[in-house]
Amino acid sequence: MTSFGRDAQRDTERDTAPDGERGERGTGRGAHRRADRPPHRDVYDAVIVGGGHNGLVAAAYLARAGRSVLLLERLATTGGAAVSTRPFAGVEARLSRYSYLVSLLPAKIVRDLGLRFAVRKRAVSSYTPVERGGRPGGLLVGGDEARTRESFARLTGSQREYDSWRAFYGRTGRLAGKVFPTLTEPLPTRAELRSRIDDEAAWRMLFEEPVGRAIEEHFDDDLVRGVVLTDGLIGTFADAHDPSLVQNRCFLYHVIGGGTGDWDVPVGGMGALTGALAEAARAAGAHIATGHEVLRIDTDGSGAPAEVAYRTAAGEGRVVGRNVLVGASPRALAELLGEEPALPAPEGAQLKVNMLLRRLPRLRDTSVDPREAFGGTFHIAEGYAELARAHAEAAAGELPSVPPSEIYCHSLTDPSILGPELVEQGYQTLTLFGLHTPARLFEKDNQGAREVLLTATLAQLDAHLAEPLTDCLAFDADGRPCIEAKTPLDLERELRLPGGHIFHRDLSWPYADGAGGGDGVPGRWGVETAYPNILLCGAGAVRGGGVSGIPGHNAAMAALGR
Repeated sequence: MTSFGRDAQRDTERDTAPDGERGERGTGRGAHRRADRPPHRDVYDAVIVGGGHNGLVAAAYLARAGRSVLLLERLATTGGAAVSTRPFAGVEARLSRYSYLVSLLPAKIVRDLGLRFAVRKRAVSSYTPVERGGRPGGLLVGGDEARTRESFARLTGSQREYDSWRAFYGRTGRLAGKVFPTLTEPLPTRAELRSRIDDEAAWRMLFEEPVGRAIEEHFDDDLVRGVVLTDGLIGTFADAHDPSLVQNRCFLYHVIGGGTGDWDVPVGGMGALTGALAEAARAAGAHIATGHEVLRIDTDGSGAPAEVAYRTAAGEGRVVGRNVLVGASPRALAELLGEEPALPAPEGAQLKVNMLLRRLPRLRDTSVDPREAFGGTFHIAEGYAELARAHAEAAAGELPSVPPSEIYCHSLTDPSILGPELVEQGYQTLTLFGLHTPARLFEKDNQGAREVLLTATLAQLDAHLAEPLTDCLAFDADGRPCIEAKTPLDLERELRLPGGHIFHRDLSWPYADGAGGGDGVPGRWGVETAYPNILLCGAGAVRGGGVSGIPGHNAAMAALGR
């Protein structure tokens, strides 16, 4: 995930604490782990199913509005995929184990809920290594405009690609400034959003034609084309010219975040955000009950209060909610209602790898400091042709022979996730996100396919390093290398993400379809269901996906009748 709208990004912190409370804050560590008592009443104004970040946002908004709120979470902790954990035994390193960067979280939500949460800008946007003419080199975006321009010229031999880059992202940046504010407003119609954007070329490029066409029209260099395309493929299995435009929807959400497209580092890791949200919800009066697995939602469809059945280690129970907000996937909601899912089963398509290093590896390209190269997004095997080949191989049922991925180092921007001794010794984290690895490829042998894919992915990285990555890995207290990999099937098992899909399903357009709700969903906010008091507040809602809190906000607004 790369911020492409800017060439130079200052290494500054955007403190999102309430006004008058500036400065770095505690990370909320442990706040979302506090033991909670079982429900203490039979009827609540709102029962929220799932304690991921969206459920917590909804709980905080509703409780602050004076509603009685019960949040039921299956796991022992809240946070869902947005958590910080110590994955390596005996090592004081708290990694954002699943979700890891912040772009789509509106400042409005942070202000409204008074969250003590900060993010920092990355000094470099991206670095993409390449070997041409037998010499190692690469494309560095960031630092300052002159340096980025020079890097483009050195890679491509002219200024044309850089000028096209500026024009392309100037257009997406202007579009972002107009679209992003609408995400926390009632759902606009397609015509209303088109009018608000007021740029027919941009509308056609992102909303009507496969984004591959615009990329090929703007750029000639294969590496530059690939770097641009990657934001249309994060968590999305698609080709640049997929006629469904699912890649366009993914691209759109990745370039509009915050109205700028910047992808920022959460200070303290993702657990800092969900810890702050849990604190805000509890402070407002919401009751959070962990270890409570929801089994069924019973409603007569009239808008009368619904009954929610749940299970704990001590047995089963029931509670009534005048509104029920569900942070699980649309498919899981259908199952809770006892219905057949309306949509095909989602399929995730990513490999997530977490690593702890004793030091950053040296690069073959000696013109770039590893601290710069890994401080932004480090693209691996993500040329345009390489991405197309990897997609074709995966679509044919084979693991990509040259697996594409991207890496970044959280600890370079925010060392607070490491213990003082690790910081002093120069330890660093690496987060890798692999593309074009759909869940179907792991169904026969998840463990075996995971090992094969991880080996092949690291080999692609090693091709650009002056030393093997394995020489830099740290070891845990049991002497094992500090590296873990998660396939879509692992994510489905651990987090109940359907098919391991990080967005719960393919992303939707951020507008209504003209019949009332977007993507087949009726209603004002895009969170409504066929039942008046059952609302979807998770990533599968219209305008859901990513770490945003937007579905939680919008479901709360719908429940409040706003």
